[in-house]
Parts: sequence; C-alpha cells; structure tokens
Amino acid sequence: MKIAVVGSGYVGLVAGACFAENGNEVVCIDKDPAKVRQLQRGQIPIYEPGLEEIVKRNRTEKRLTFTTNLARGVRASEIIFIAVGTPTGEDGSADLQHVKGVARDIARAMNGYKVIVNKSTVPVGTAAKVREIVRQETTHPFSVVSNPEFLKQGAAIDDFMKPDRVVIGAEDGRAAELMKELYAPFTRTGAPIMNMDCASAELCKYAANAMLATRISFMNEVANVCEAMGADVDEVRRAVAADRRIGPSFLFPGVGYGGSCFPKDVKALLRFAQSANYDFQILKSVEAVNEKQKLRLLEKLKAHFDSLKGKRIAVWGLAFKPRTDDMREAPAVPLIQGLLEAGAVVHAYDPEAMKVAKGIFGSKVHYAENSYAALTGADALVLVTEWNEFREPDFARMRKLMRSPIIFDGRNIYSPEQIKAQGFSYFSIGRPA
Repeated sequence: MKIAVVGSGYVGLVAGACFAENGNEVVCIDKDPAKVRQLQRGQIPIYEPGLEEIVKRNRTEKRLTFTTNLARGVRASEIIFIAVGTPTGEDGSADLQHVKGVARDIARAMNGYKVIVNKSTVPVGTAAKVREIVRQETTHPFSVVSNPEFLKQGAAIDDFMKPDRVVIGAEDGRAAELMKELYAPFTRTGAPIMNMDCASAELCKYAANAMLATRISFMNEVANVCEAMGADVDEVRRAVAADRRIGPSFLFPGVGYGGSCFPKDVKALLRFAQSANYDFQILKSVEAVNEKQKLRLLEKLKAHFDSLKGKRIAVWGLAFKPRTDDMREAPAVPLIQGLLEAGAVVHAYDPEAMKVAKGIFGSKVHYAENSYAALTGADALVLVTEWNEFREPDFARMRKLMRSPIIFDGRNIYSPEQIKAQGFSYFSIGRPA
C-alpha cells in the first residue's frame, strides 16, 4: 500500500518505519526542514531501540522517504495517518490545533478517495471534527478512521510489529477493509483487529493508560501503608499478583509514573469527562498520588540528613523509564529541583538522557561520564530509573568512592539484605528500613 504519515515524532516515525518494514511504500511528512534533513541522512532524532536499523534498511530499499511537501505526499498515498502532537493545554485538555491544521491541509491536497487516520491520541469526538473540516475543504470522497497507538517507549518496535490488539474506529466498510488489509501482516499470530465506532476507539487509549496509571498509584499507596505498618510491599505485591483476576503487570511500587503518555492522558480523560459533566474522582486521586510520590525520596533524604545544604547527592537515572531518553514528567525532575532548592550538590548520570537533562537543568547539575564517576565523594546515592546497568554494580567499588555508603532506592531493584551485607545503609519504597 501507499501510505503517508504526517508528523515524524515518536509515534509517526515508529509507525512509518514499521509499515515500510512490511513492504509498504511510506512517505513521512514533517514541517520541520531540519528534522527532515536529519532523517534523510539516516540520523534518528529520538532514542528508541531498534528504530535506527529499521529506518536505515527501509531508506536503502526506497520504501521509506521523508519530505516537507505534504501535498505531494497526500496525492501519492491512499491512506494518510495524522501523527502530530496533541499537547496538554492549560486546562488539562488535549490541544487539537495541529490535528485540525493537518486535516485542513490534507483536504486541500486531495486528488481522489483517501482514508484519513487519526493516529495521534485524541479526545472523543475528534474524528467527527476532522470529518467536518475535510468535508468543508474538498469534494473528493474520503473516510475518517480512529486508530490509536499502544506503544511503550523502549519497546515500541515490538509493540507495533507484534501488537496485543489493533483498534480501528471506522464507520464505513470500505475504510474498515483497507485498514484490516494494512494490519493483517501484523496480526498473523492471532492478535485481534477490533473494529468499532470512532468514539469508542478514541476512548480506548485513554482508558488503557488511565487503568495502568491507576494500578501504579494504587500500589504506591499500598507501599506507603506498608512503610507505616512495618509490612513488606514485595510480599504483598507477590500475593496480589498471584490472583489471576489481577496479574503482575504494573504493580511495582516506586517514585511514580512519568513520560509523554500517562500524565497527559490522565489529564485529558479528566478534562473531557468534566466537559460531559462527569466527575472522575478515581483519576483525580491517581494524579494527586502520583505527584506526591515523585517527592517520596526527597522526603526520605530530608528525614535522614539534618540538612541537605552542601551534601553531595549522586543520582542514577534521569529518564522517566529505562530504554528511553524522555524526561517529560520524569520523577527525577522534581527530585533534583528539590535537592537543589535544599542546597544539595547534585551529580547525575543516565545512559541516554544526559543531553535532555542539560536542557532542563543547565549548569545547576554536574553530569558524570559514567555511573561510578557520579559517586565520587557522594553523601548518598539516589536511584531513580532502573536501567539494567544499575542492577548489578560493584558495591565494594561504590563504597570506596562514596563519602557515606547510603542508598535511596526509588525502584526497589536491590535486596535489602544484600545491600546491608555490603555495608550500606539502605532505604527503599514500602519495605522495612
């Protein structure tokens, strides 16, 4: 098939590359000339494992191209995906100005029947708005489809190539059949292609992310109760996860969720529920718990030290999760801001997010060239992101480098008994000190 993807950010670039990997001819369109030139040179502007290889391979095979010329891409394609940003507005709602603008541009460029697909995460009713915008701008036939993405950063290629399910909101048979044909190679192992109305499809992504965010905040609350009662959240978690009605996913306590999806989607779902005069009380609590949890390690540091002024604190992990450089809503951000405000000296390290961190903190933070360099003379180590390289460090080397052998583990990746046997004071989330 001939496909255009408008927007070469995270979702658009992954989608375009994966569609091309299955033999389709894909043109990725972006209004940023610098980004397009970068992609044409084979340089990937984001960090996502496996993406660079797929982009390079499909560029070489000429199945994947990049351009700023939207009109040319639209005319050459039968299916056009809208994958532009929907940032959170001041009131928490999703800002649709980019989606609407692209819909208008697509309509003006059309030269025949097109399937216009909302791949961006958009509120309920967006398909209807896009349909009306396109109808006002063209006499050509078209269909509007909602096709939400369910990609996890750090595992996006596998998520796209081997999906749990494909959701298609299509209200006419022609578009539904084209979309099923497009996704058939991705679902050969039996993953369902779910065809439904556009409003239901639009709500699916928000509901899924809100449910996962709820599990995280709930388990963080349980962890805090465990601390207060002297219980061990690891034991509680294992018992809860063994219930087949619940399962183990997203039940690990920590310092809260971040990234580009969960915070934004929780806010958006709250906002459009409010617009329908519905008070989504559970999600209000999920959001409030998460914001408080991000400061949990800072509270522990302040409780341990009489004063943080002048203390040298090493921070391992800056991205909101491993295998990404994304620091949007990352728990490391308010933690480091709180440390700096308290007068601490912060030495930080992350395998991928250092450049992003420099854009946030500038020279206020010292950036170590590796994890051990961050520990030199440290009064404490704070572990925020559970990168694999942090899981089995040389504890003897760490103890020699640090001024005080103290670890605050925000992801519970170490065994308390093991760490204490290595001569460290150890504080984690929801486990006895």
